[in-house]
Amino acid sequence: MLLSSWIRAVISRRRWIKFASGILLGFTLSLTLLTACQPAAEVTDSAPSAPDSGSGGTVRIGMTASDIPFTSGAPNSGFEGVRFTGMTLYDALVTWDLSVSDQPAPLVPQLATEWSVDEADPRVWTFKLREGVKFHDGSDFNADAVVFNFEKIFDENAPQYDARQSAQVIARLPVYESIRKVDDYTVEITTKTPSSLLINQLPFMFFSSPAHYEALGEDWTAFEIDPSGTGPFMLEELVPRERAVLVPNPNYWDENRMAKADRIELIPIPEGTTRANALLSGQVDWIEAPPADTLAMLEGRGFQITSNGYPHLWPWQFSFAEGSPWLDKRVRQAANLAINREEIQALLGGNMIPAQGILLPDDPAFGNPAFEVRYDPDEALALLADAGYGPDNPLDVKVLISTSGSGQMQPQPMNELIQQQLAAVGINVDFEVLVWETLFDNWRQGAEHPDSRGAHATNITFATHDPFAAMVRFVYTDSAPPNSLNWGLYSNPEVDALIEELQETFDPEANLAVYQRLHETLVEDAPFLFVAHDVGPRAMRSEVGGFVQAKSWFQDITPVYLN
Repeated sequence: MLLSSWIRAVISRRRWIKFASGILLGFTLSLTLLTACQPAAEVTDSAPSAPDSGSGGTVRIGMTASDIPFTSGAPNSGFEGVRFTGMTLYDALVTWDLSVSDQPAPLVPQLATEWSVDEADPRVWTFKLREGVKFHDGSDFNADAVVFNFEKIFDENAPQYDARQSAQVIARLPVYESIRKVDDYTVEITTKTPSSLLINQLPFMFFSSPAHYEALGEDWTAFEIDPSGTGPFMLEELVPRERAVLVPNPNYWDENRMAKADRIELIPIPEGTTRANALLSGQVDWIEAPPADTLAMLEGRGFQITSNGYPHLWPWQFSFAEGSPWLDKRVRQAANLAINREEIQALLGGNMIPAQGILLPDDPAFGNPAFEVRYDPDEALALLADAGYGPDNPLDVKVLISTSGSGQMQPQPMNELIQQQLAAVGINVDFEVLVWETLFDNWRQGAEHPDSRGAHATNITFATHDPFAAMVRFVYTDSAPPNSLNWGLYSNPEVDALIEELQETFDPEANLAVYQRLHETLVEDAPFLFVAHDVGPRAMRSEVGGFVQAKSWFQDITPVYLN
């Protein structure tokens, strides 16, 4: 049962209760592998960010989600949930340094201080845990807590197992096999096969307090409205579909990331124009993904507009189920050639980078694909004619889309323009428009699931900051649902072999070479409609200070305050 359908309580950290009605990337890859994948490599903490003299105030953020993401330690609503109720209330063993804006955010230690890979058995990773960390309820973070949380996600026989939380995490950590406590501050994680990519998956595994779960009667429903993590913020109030209020954790272990604002209010506003109007009317101080046609007006009225290119892809993920029109590579390539990305860029007021593949064009792993993603309608027509289609014999396809959502940019106008461009070469597109959370939940079910409504593609954006995030979870045969997010059931033996080689290659230079070959192969085979890379525009009042827009889907709101 969804949280919004049963909870109407507003819970404070002080335990009083009232009731309310609910209304660049090669650097990243190399650093990750060098620090995380070589045996016995000790990792040091990241340098503190530059000091900021400002602090205080209540910062109200208009999110693109239609409800508050889950708060028990495994957020839904895509990466927007990870950003706002995951990385705020909780910590992971490993996270990204989001304090810099001039390079892709690198991985750094968080609740783990160092890790190593067993030379004799590279499936085995040993993690040393940070000592002295407390959960919000005052209990200790230690190896028992780490094991407890892995079991709540992966062990269906564990008493603390929670199917709802599990559904949010297992697809993001598919290489995990088991965990073992070595001592109070050391754990050993074993992967199903040797995998250099484990470290890239761990930022999505957050840690909830076992002691607090027990104190609440071992009830994850109660925990959802009164959570306890180790993060820089605590949850003070929660009103589903209306707001969540975060306040600073005064005992946070990292003095360099103490929250600056007195309060952060998260407010779901899924419709873009409504978000812009909320900012203009003073209902919020900050909005995610302002509509492109409002940016000049907002800037002219004194609002800050921030943006920064980052590893991200806005695609259609094609279905390879029986009977899908995308089973023919000529059709997939033709669709990619029929898209005029410069028109889409103009629609967005310039706030995108045209996609030429999965990765950003300047990524060292981009390689030299045999197929050039470009606008070439004549070649698109020729490929479609060769496949037996064209304007006189159009191909009909159905696509699942949303009106908003985490990283979705401006999905409705973008898709409507693509619909026009594809129609010009003989591909007729019919849209099934879903609420973002419904579309995202379907992503884990696959193209053959009844909830996919017979669709031939789904439009969900994703981060591309490492090989697992960008490719493995979508194109590896073993990543088909429910294992991960291969919604389209794509299966290519050459791609599978490259992924397996990539996972077993721990040397950074050799790993990068395999990664390049994998990207080249996927661009040529075109299992996606490659459309755009986001630059993450945000609009906020001039009084909002402290924000550094990282080159990442994820952002750190601990430095943010309101003058």
